[in-house]
Order: sequence, then structure tokens, then C-alpha cells
Amino acid sequence: MDGTQGSWVTPEVLALRAYLEAQNGIKGLEILTPADTRHAVELFRRDGFVVIADALDSEQTEILARGCATAIDEILALDSDRAGNRGSHRYSFGGSSLTRSQLHRPEWQMLLDNTVVADVVTGIFQSEDYVLRAASGDFCLPGAVGYQPLHSDVRDWRDTTTTPFSAFYDPRRQLTIRDLPCPYVCANFLPQDVTRLNGPTRQIPGTQHSRTPIPTLDQEPEWMRLSTVCPAPAGAVMIRDVRAWHGGTPNVSDQIRSIPNLEFYAPWFREPIVPGITYADYKTLSERAQRMVRHCVADSSETLVTGPTLRAP
Repeated sequence: MDGTQGSWVTPEVLALRAYLEAQNGIKGLEILTPADTRHAVELFRRDGFVVIADALDSEQTEILARGCATAIDEILALDSDRAGNRGSHRYSFGGSSLTRSQLHRPEWQMLLDNTVVADVVTGIFQSEDYVLRAASGDFCLPGAVGYQPLHSDVRDWRDTTTTPFSAFYDPRRQLTIRDLPCPYVCANFLPQDVTRLNGPTRQIPGTQHSRTPIPTLDQEPEWMRLSTVCPAPAGAVMIRDVRAWHGGTPNVSDQIRSIPNLEFYAPWFREPIVPGITYADYKTLSERAQRMVRHCVADSSETLVTGPTLRAP
């Protein structure tokens, strides 16, 4: 891990660190408890995200932290320059995997039976018949001193030569994916505290239905840069409507910040899903988890090739 005294710690970085320590974070951020399922759904629908503490117990948090560390070591072994695949010192766990997922790892499989997430996602979709898209997430290293542009993780249909991952199309051109009920949810788990300094995700509340063009880094007002989901404790989960504007922020701490995730499609929404778990591993899952990952499992006759890669997500 790159420490606080690395070559990247310039006077400008020290000034940024002091500024973020004083100013970073969404004012009045509500962090709920697992008992607050109904309120969690309300906040999710209002803001496009919600944070719930104690989604993982201490043992599960430690297991997940170790799993992330193993995956990170494998990825960084391919990238001595720390160029990243989401910008310098930034990486997608999915984009760094040959399967676009980490579902082959037992630490991510453990998350499939998380009851806190199940209760909230069921409340969001008003159904238990949602399906897993992938098990992914991201991490950023100390020295990720820039901001990732604000973006959304889902979009309206584009031709398949551009991307296979776009599904909604209204030939009348009256509706966009932002006019629909939430089609796609991401649950980011926190294996460590997220602080003002270690690259908290910035979320712009209420933008999940906005048709306004997302501002570029040059256009983005300072309040948006400081609209970060922190502080938040290890073991918490942040559940997001992926249409809401969000982006990465500087990690000027001395620790790697990881936010592994599970991604879910609504019962009525699909995009292409890449197999991420072997049939043998699938058979070891609970009945509920098997139902959830049924579109992610490789055929029993197929060999699932896993491993790190540095392709862009």
C-alpha cells in the first residue's frame, strides 16, 4: 500500500487533505439501522441511495476485507505503474476480472445471503424475483488524487456495435430509462470505514430521474465535489439506484478503500449477463441465492476461466 509519505504527497495534496478533512461529506447524512427497512426504501426513492450500518457483522467484514485484499494483490501485480482501469490508482473489481465479476470468489458469494440487502432490495422492487447482474465493485489506492467524472451506470439503448449493455428503447422518443421505476440496483459493502480522506463515493441526491446533462469536471460545482457518502462505518452497505449521478473522489489517506458490490436487475429489466460462477459452486449456494444467480451460472459442461485483467470496465 502506498503510504502517506509517498512521492505523490505534494504540498498541493497536503492542502487538499486539510480541505477535505474540514469540508468533505454530505451534511446531515442519515445512516440507518437494519431495522429501518421501510425508511431505507423511502430514502432510496428520494435520494437515489441509502446507507445502512451493521449489514455485516465483524466476522463477515473481516472475511470480505481479506477477500478484497487478495483480489487487489492479483490485480496490482499486473499494473506496476498504477495506471488503473478507471483512471490513475482506480480500479473496477469487475473490469479487472475476465468474467466481469468476482462471483467466483467465496467472499462475494457470502454476500448473496445478506438479509439486510434482501429486505431493502425486495422493498425497492416490491418483489423477491430480482436477479443478480454481477458481483463487482471498485477500489482506489492512496495517491488517487484526482476526481472521477460524475456518471451514471446505465443508459438508454445504443447500437450493439457501441455496447451490448444498453437495453431500454422507446421508439416514440418520449420516455427514457430515467422515467421508469428503478431498473437496476447496486449494493456496495464497506469492508473498512469510509472517511473524508480515503476516496468516499460522491452521490448527487435526487438525480436518478434527472434528464439534465451530467456536468463535466470543469462544469461541476464545488458542492457536488463535496457531496460524498462519509463518514460511514465498516460493515455498512450503500444501496444505490445506478442512474443517480456519482463518481470517485481523491484517496489522500494511507489505506486502500474498497467497496465490493452485488448488482441486481429488477424482475422486468434485463441486459446481457456474463457467467460468473461455476455450476459446481452454484450448487453449494442456498436455494434463494441459486434463484438470484440463475442467469450468472456457467453450464455444467463449461470451464469458467477466471483471473485478473486490466481491461477498462
